[in-house]
Amino acid sequence: MDEIKQKIIAGANELFMKYGIRSVTMDDIARHLGMSKKTIYQTFSEKDEIVSAGIKMHCNMWQKKSEDIANSSSNAIDELLKFSVVFREQMKKMNPNMLFDLFKYHRQTWDEWLTYKAHVIKQRVIDTINRGMTEGYFRPELNAEILGTMRVEQLEVAFNDSVFPHDKFNFEEVQMQLFNHFIYGCLTRKGMDLYEESKRQIFEHESIPIIK
Repeated sequence: MDEIKQKIIAGANELFMKYGIRSVTMDDIARHLGMSKKTIYQTFSEKDEIVSAGIKMHCNMWQKKSEDIANSSSNAIDELLKFSVVFREQMKKMNPNMLFDLFKYHRQTWDEWLTYKAHVIKQRVIDTINRGMTEGYFRPELNAEILGTMRVEQLEVAFNDSVFPHDKFNFEEVQMQLFNHFIYGCLTRKGMDLYEESKRQIFEHESIPIIK
């Protein structure tokens, strides 16, 4: 990917994350990047192309990050907690309207996101659950595919304003409550002890409030 194209995608993504997709215009992107709109149109014929490229870049980044976390984690609980911290930090930067705009105004890219979610994200969760069961930290009777499916849907439902209205619920707290509900339902007693200790160490280190 050439430097100008990558710069446009990255700069547009910053605006989409902060303001949502619909409200950001090509003029906004040009102004944000300090380049002419003509330069942008020489690379992308319309905003929809930038949105698609931005989602692909974001998905590739998350896939690399999740693989790094999995490979560097000492166990399944460590892996889930580290991913939770990274995800939480990203969510602080994301306007909840972004996914809604993607669904309503960029349906082809939305379908690509659903495919990524159904295959890459869900498979990562399934692999982690299976790892936790092998290690003895997760209950052996769990159905990893069912719980993996549930978990990825939980990630998305928190963005749904009709389920969790943004004027009533704190988006970050919703995500953390859903995460805790998921993981507590998976743990054995051995896993519970490790989770409580690991959660305290990781979240205190990251200066993130612990939700019990």
